Amino acid sequence: MTAAPVRFGIIGTGFMAQVHAHAVRASGGVVTWVAGSSPARAEQAAGLLYAGRAAGSVEELVTAPDVDVVSICTPNHLHHPMAEAALVAGKHVVCEKPLALNPADAEHLAVTARDAGLVNAVPFVYRFYPTVREARERIGRGDAGELWMLHGSYLQDWLASPGATNWRVDPVRGGPSRAFADIGVHWCDLMEFVTGHRIVSVTAMTSRAHEARGESGESVATEDGAALLFRTDRGAGGSVLVSQVSPGRKNALSFSFDGTQATYRFDQEQPETLWVGGIEADLVVRRDPEHLTPAAGRHAVLPAGHPQGYQDCFNGFFADLTAAVRGEERDGLPTFADGLRAARVTAAVVASAATGTWVDLAE
Repeated sequence: MTAAPVRFGIIGTGFMAQVHAHAVRASGGVVTWVAGSSPARAEQAAGLLYAGRAAGSVEELVTAPDVDVVSICTPNHLHHPMAEAALVAGKHVVCEKPLALNPADAEHLAVTARDAGLVNAVPFVYRFYPTVREARERIGRGDAGELWMLHGSYLQDWLASPGATNWRVDPVRGGPSRAFADIGVHWCDLMEFVTGHRIVSVTAMTSRAHEARGESGESVATEDGAALLFRTDRGAGGSVLVSQVSPGRKNALSFSFDGTQATYRFDQEQPETLWVGGIEADLVVRRDPEHLTPAAGRHAVLPAGHPQGYQDCFNGFFADLTAAVRGEERDGLPTFADGLRAARVTAAVVASAATGTWVDLAE
């Protein structure tokens, strides 16, 4: 007997809402409701998202009996109150990062979801590249030897022009950190997920390419980029550069995890391969489901030579989320605990940049 489709209510009408809606359908779910910044926006988005109904308010959506999971794709400052409202209504919740603008609010959501026994997730979707899972499996079985240097970058250019602006630039709506909280946390989550190392202390420098943005020339308070050094609980050192103002860089997340026996290098813009550096020879591992480890092969849904990309990662994330809603275990599904972790790393980066000192992470 075929299980009934999991029913989603999406809050938000922009790009991420469209990505979520596509992934819902790919996972066999249905979008039953959509809510926007106004009833009119919700009505406009309903057709685009293939949603059954447009909600007049967030409250109407989160209390609707035909919503199993609430998916939150709104400006950052709305994440905490909306996620809390959904949890109180007894709904499972997907919330875009940052989970909240500060660790205290993020912890409140993580504890509330845990105590309620509700499925909760934050889309750290780069975990769902098969080649990333392959690196994780190989490092986990000891192929790298002892990891000692963990480094990489996440570079974009969508704010390269001084005329470019967005609600994320506003610290009231976006939070006290922009570039790091928006994309740097993805890199840190990926590093900890793949290697098993945990960041224990950081020192950071933030900077801006433009002191004013937009046609009105509004002053900017949040960072365009960040440079971070860190130490891990297993004695490794590392660094990551983050920028939203690097011309020509579209979504260039990359890492190099260097061990005493092998190095693992991944580039999100070229995700079909994983480079493995050896002392005597190098190896290029292709995303071929016939030859990946089982844990990685589970996410290789297309034959070799048929590229998988960003949307496929979201599809895999929502497939695992849907399985979790049905009571199944799925390794590597990022939860509110991971969103809390990202909030704590962000707070340490902000504090270090302000003081010029090393800052230890609170657990």
